[in-house]
Amino acid sequence: MNMKKFILSLITMLASLSMLAQGWPSQYEGVMLQGFYWDSYTDTNWANLESQADEMSQFFDLIWVPNSAYANALTMNMGYHPVYWFDHKSAFGTEAQLRSMINTFKAKGTGIIEDVVINHRASVDGNWLHFPAETYKGVTYQLTAADICRTDEAKDNGYNPTGANDTGDNWGGARDLDHTGANVQKNVNAYLDFLLNDLGYIGFRYDFVKGFAAKYVGQYNVTAKPKFSVGECWDGNKTVVTNWINGTKQDDVIQSAAFDFPLKYYINDAFSGGKWSRLKDGCLSDDDNYKRYAVTFVDNHDTGRQGECPLYANVEAANAFILTMPGTPCVWLKHWQTYKTTIKKLILTRKAVGVNNESNIISMQPEATGCTVMVQGKNGKMLLLLGDVTNGGNSSDLKVAVQGTNFKLLVSDNIDLSALDNIKENEFIAPDCCQVEEGEVCAFFEAPTSWSVVKCWAWDSKNNYTGGSWPGAACTKVGTNNGKNVWKWSYSGMLTTQPTFIIFNNNNNGQQTADLNFKNGGYYNEAGALQGQVTGIDDALRLNDKEQMINAKWYDLSGRRLNGQPTKKGLYIVNGRKVIR
Repeated sequence: MNMKKFILSLITMLASLSMLAQGWPSQYEGVMLQGFYWDSYTDTNWANLESQADEMSQFFDLIWVPNSAYANALTMNMGYHPVYWFDHKSAFGTEAQLRSMINTFKAKGTGIIEDVVINHRASVDGNWLHFPAETYKGVTYQLTAADICRTDEAKDNGYNPTGANDTGDNWGGARDLDHTGANVQKNVNAYLDFLLNDLGYIGFRYDFVKGFAAKYVGQYNVTAKPKFSVGECWDGNKTVVTNWINGTKQDDVIQSAAFDFPLKYYINDAFSGGKWSRLKDGCLSDDDNYKRYAVTFVDNHDTGRQGECPLYANVEAANAFILTMPGTPCVWLKHWQTYKTTIKKLILTRKAVGVNNESNIISMQPEATGCTVMVQGKNGKMLLLLGDVTNGGNSSDLKVAVQGTNFKLLVSDNIDLSALDNIKENEFIAPDCCQVEEGEVCAFFEAPTSWSVVKCWAWDSKNNYTGGSWPGAACTKVGTNNGKNVWKWSYSGMLTTQPTFIIFNNNNNGQQTADLNFKNGGYYNEAGALQGQVTGIDDALRLNDKEQMINAKWYDLSGRRLNGQPTKKGLYIVNGRKVIR
C-alpha cells in the first residue's frame, strides 16, 4: 500500500471510530423499547425477555433494560443503588442468563442498552464508605472515602468523605461519586468497557445525569465509544436539557442524546388535558439542532408510577404521535403490552415511510379539539390526525395506514403497507368475574391499583346515562384481573338506546380516562384501551350447531386453550362468547 492510500485509510478508520462516540447516530430509523417497568422482576427477568426475542426483534432495534449489577443481596430491587460493577447477578437473573439474553437479541439484530448508574454507589455493608474490591482484566478496582464528594450526607453521619465538591445535584440514597477524581474515572472507564466489550451491551442510558457535570459523560463516551448514549436529564425546561446535551461535547462534538422530557409534559397536557397547542411548544424533537439527539417517550418506569406524571388518557394516540415524530421513539413496555397490535402497525408504518430521527416536520397544526402533524420520510409522507380535527390537511394523495381511538395515521399512496396485513388482533378472553345479563347495557374497567373508587360518565349527543352530574354514576367492583380491581358500570334508567362515549374516573380525583368509544359489554384496561367485549351466555350456540363450531377455538373459564372440542359438558368460551356444551 502506498503512503497516500495508507494515510487515507487511516483517516477513514479514525473518522469511523470518532463517529461511534457522537452520542447517537445521524438519520437513525430505529425504535427503542424500554423493556421493564417498576417492580417488573418476574415479567422482565432475563430469561422471560429472551423468550420474546423472536417477536420483539421484529419491531425494536434497541431494548433498554434495568441496571444489571449486583446490589449486595438478591432482594427485589431495581438496581439503582448498585454495589458491584463487575458482578452481574441481580433480581432479574444470573449473569449467565443476562449474557444469553444479550447474545440472543444481538443475533437477531437488536442491541441491548444498559441502565448505567454512576452518579452514586452503595456500600458493601453497613459502613457507608466501604466499597468492594473487584478485578477486571487483571487490574483491581476499588473506591475509597477520597472518591466520595465531601458534600455527601455521609459527613453528617459519622463518616469523612474527602473528595471534591459535587459537580451536580445531591442524591441522598447512596454515596455521590467525585467524578473530578482520577480513581473514579479509572473505575468508571473500566466498568463501561466491561459492559460493552465483555457483557455485550451496545450502549448506555445514563441515570440521574443532573447529579454530576455533563462533561464527564462526554469524556466517558469518548473513551468507551458506545454506539448509543442517552441521558436522563429529567427537566421540563428545554433549555436545561439542551444545555446538558451541549455540556457533553468533546472537541465541540456532542457525545450523548437525551430523553425529550419537555415533550413528555406537552404530551400530558395535550392528550390528557386537551391543550393541543402545547404540542407546538419547543422540545428537542421539533428542533433541527437537537432532534437527532431526542429520545421521545410517552411514559417510563418512573413517570408511569402513581405520584409522578403518568398519562391516563389517549395513550394509544400518544404512542402514534411519538412514532410519527422525528427523534428516536422509546415505547414503554406497559404500553407495548397493552397496545401491542396497534404499536406493531405504527412501527411498521414508520419504517415503511422511512422516518428517522432527523426527518422534517412539514406541518403541525393544533386546533381546539385536536392536532394534525405531517412528517416527511425518505419514502413518502405521514399525516397524523389527533383528536377531533376539522382540518385534515391535503389527503388526496394519502391512504389510511393505522387508526385507533382518537387518531388516524395516513401515508403516501406509494407506500407498501402489505406487512401490516400479517399483524393480527389478540384474542380476548373475559375474566370470570365479568358477567352480562340479557338485555343489559354495561361496561367493565380494569382500574389502576391506586384508584379506590371508580365512577362512570356515559353519554350520547342527546342523553346522559349516568345522572347528568359529574363525576357520574358509581361503578361496582366485581373482582380482580392482572392484579387490578375490575369495576362494572350498568345502566339502570329508562332509555332504550346506548351511549356513544364513556369515561371512567377516580371519583373526580383528577384522574380519568379519555373519552372512550362505548361498546356494550366492553372491557377497558387501565389506560382506557378496549380489550374486547364481554357477552352473555348464548344459548343459540350449542354443540349441535356444528356448522358454527367446526373451526371454533375452545377455552375453559380460566382462559386455557383446549385441544379441540371438549368432551365434558359445561360452560366454555368459544370465539369470544360463552357457550354451553
